[in-house]
Amino acid sequence: MKLKQNIRHFAAKKALTMPVVGDIATEKLVDLHVRVFGEKADADRREEREAHMEAFFDCTFDTYVRALEAGFTEAEAREITHIQANFDFYNHGWTEMMEFPADELEEHYERYESFFERYDIDIANPLGDFRTREIPTAPSTPERLDDPEHPHAAGGFADDVYVEGEDGELRVGGREEPQDVDVDAAPGLQDVDAEGDVDESEA
Repeated sequence: MKLKQNIRHFAAKKALTMPVVGDIATEKLVDLHVRVFGEKADADRREEREAHMEAFFDCTFDTYVRALEAGFTEAEAREITHIQANFDFYNHGWTEMMEFPADELEEHYERYESFFERYDIDIANPLGDFRTREIPTAPSTPERLDDPEHPHAAGGFADDVYVEGEDGELRVGGREEPQDVDVDAAPGLQDVDAEGDVDESEA
């Protein structure tokens, strides 16, 4: 998958693994992801999906922390959670929200198969053991699976995690983690600019 990565992602990693601060960071980051992915949905579909996304994303931050504990890098752990989200989008026929084409679902699953199997995660069950709260239902659009359109998807990145840095350079595996990261720089704390726009790169 193709992701962006900057200092704020490492700040988020630090925040999410701290007591007390982790809960605050999760709430902020969930809100950020609901906004980012809501912007990818058709305008008349956004509101009806928000409660589902909020609960779903809340669970994926537990996945993120567990993946870090298992030794995955920041980019890999974040990619795992994005793959979970894309499984969920696919299951609902929300193809316009997907970050990679539907025909790459299996390839993305297979790259993290051992981790996914450990926690009973698969395409049909994206949260697996991390489904720790009720996930509100949201209307599906299964007809979109017949001829899926992926206006926000980047195909051809299923063999590894590709990370675009702030310099625009694409690196396989992500950048080296910086030292002395300021936790206050975590995305979600200052994720909306003066015009109210969402910065997709922070997700």
